[in-house]
Amino acid sequence: MDNNNSPVWPVGSTPPGITPPELTPTPPTQPIVGKKSKKKLILLTIIISILFIGSAAATVFLLSNKSKTTSTPPTKTDLKETAGITTVPTMLDEITTDSIWCGTFQLVWNDMKNEVVGGDVVFGDGNPAMVDNLNKETFKSDMLSDDYYYKTYGLKTLELKSKIEQGIKDKFNEISDVLDDLDWSDDGVNDPNNPNVDRYLFYAMLKRNFEYQHELMKLDKQKFANQENVAFFGTKGAESGAYGQFKVLFYNSKDDFAIQINTKDRDEVIFVKNPEGKTFNDIYENMNSKMKAYQGSRSFQRSNNYIDDFKAPNLTMNEKREYKEFVGHKFPTIKGEGEIKAAIQTVQFKINEKGGEIKSEAVIDVLDTMSFAPEPKQPEYRYFYLDDTFTIFLRETGRAQPYFAARINDITKFQ
Repeated sequence: MDNNNSPVWPVGSTPPGITPPELTPTPPTQPIVGKKSKKKLILLTIIISILFIGSAAATVFLLSNKSKTTSTPPTKTDLKETAGITTVPTMLDEITTDSIWCGTFQLVWNDMKNEVVGGDVVFGDGNPAMVDNLNKETFKSDMLSDDYYYKTYGLKTLELKSKIEQGIKDKFNEISDVLDDLDWSDDGVNDPNNPNVDRYLFYAMLKRNFEYQHELMKLDKQKFANQENVAFFGTKGAESGAYGQFKVLFYNSKDDFAIQINTKDRDEVIFVKNPEGKTFNDIYENMNSKMKAYQGSRSFQRSNNYIDDFKAPNLTMNEKREYKEFVGHKFPTIKGEGEIKAAIQTVQFKINEKGGEIKSEAVIDVLDTMSFAPEPKQPEYRYFYLDDTFTIFLRETGRAQPYFAARINDITKFQ
């Protein structure tokens, strides 16, 4: 019944609400969509890979370069001479109660003496004792390993300055505290247009960092002589292994001893209580004499025989010495005549419970002028020409008066 009542649509027509098959949108086929997506995906993957590899390479580069540099870049130190502290150029010079010495100035003096002067430096107006002591060359570069120092010399030019700055950076990662103190103007450097005058620069830097084999202890502040609240370090509270790095050189009493601390490298730190001598050389020789005579134990220990303890004050010094007494004096050189225009030395040193470090520079600026040989003396021509009026005398030997005289004016009367 219901079927008979259903509407019948003409052939070729479409019932309402039904989309004809030929009008239904055909979705893109799957193969076309997959091909484009894969290209995008591959391109994106390549870009991400490049970024990742580049980032990783940059990280490796930065880490590798970080290991080659120190965490703290070097900076120039403003140094000056401290009142009451004497810096001496050699161990032979007399010292005051507070004095320091480092071999850097002797190194540059040796080079100046041997390369420009050709022998001892002799001031025309007389040598001070320091010059005579420097001429003895009691400290030479072969007394140190090459890794302890950098030195060079040459004609004073901006190129040499750059060479020195690069040399100490490469070797010690340091900058100079003295080079900029010199005169680098046109008048202060070597003039290639003046072959009769040479300007030389002699330079040296010593740099060492040392650590004890076992770190010592930072002690409470205490008294040094009459000074309160002085920072100290020592063995009190240190591990037992710290004792083995000490060597007793001699011990005659608590006020007369010498003790040595060995470090991780080749440096030895020696302390001498109440040193005897007017020079560092005297003190050192006296120490060696007492050391050779000492018969007691050289081991630093805690045992049934000895209860040893050690302490020393922290030290910091930043000294600059300008040897003005060397400036302006003339002295003979291989070429002719020399004159020191500037002579500077710096010493920076510190020591504490971990170890210590030292940096020292020395520089000598020398003017060397060619001596000109005097013009050969020309013979003096004397013309004894009797070609006009003259007088003639005859005199017997040993007599006061002549026995003949004649005045000649008109030669025709006499010929």
